[in-house]
Amino acid sequence: MQLGPLGLLLLMIPESACVPIPSEVTLMTAGFAVHQGWMAFWVSIAAATAGNLLGSLLAYLIGRSTARTSRSSWTGRALERGGAAIERHGTRAIFLARLMPLARTFVSLPAGRLRVPLMPFVVLTALGCALWSVAFVSLGDVLGEGWRAGTATVGPPLLIAGVAVCAAATLKAKRATGRAE
Repeated sequence: MQLGPLGLLLLMIPESACVPIPSEVTLMTAGFAVHQGWMAFWVSIAAATAGNLLGSLLAYLIGRSTARTSRSSWTGRALERGGAAIERHGTRAIFLARLMPLARTFVSLPAGRLRVPLMPFVVLTALGCALWSVAFVSLGDVLGEGWRAGTATVGPPLLIAGVAVCAAATLKAKRATGRAE
């Protein structure tokens, strides 16, 4: 079964709509499709970016329509930290989050909650997602037939990095909560 542009677009929507699906594997698969000549490189980038943008807009709207969550929950603290990063660094935090595993999946919620203007959100999301897509589609294309080995090599370190970032953020939040009491 070949992965086409529509399939790629549909696979990328949940990843940006707060369903932590590893886009790295999906994009490397798209790179394999490019390598095989099943899909053009720029078509794959456009489809992946469009899927990410649609999923991000869904999460943005959810964030915009929800009230602030309790800081006592892990999710509430994570969203508060994401919001604090946007407040501290401005909209560039959205762009930078799009280039980081895990953060890229959830940054739309605090952006929506903070009512980041829609056009800068869309532009920064599209740019960050396009760069992410170029990197992993290119990697899948270069790996060609060996893409499965590549995903096995790249996937675990990215997962470990994501878990480490979450653990560090959780520890920092616990320390900050302890100091505030």
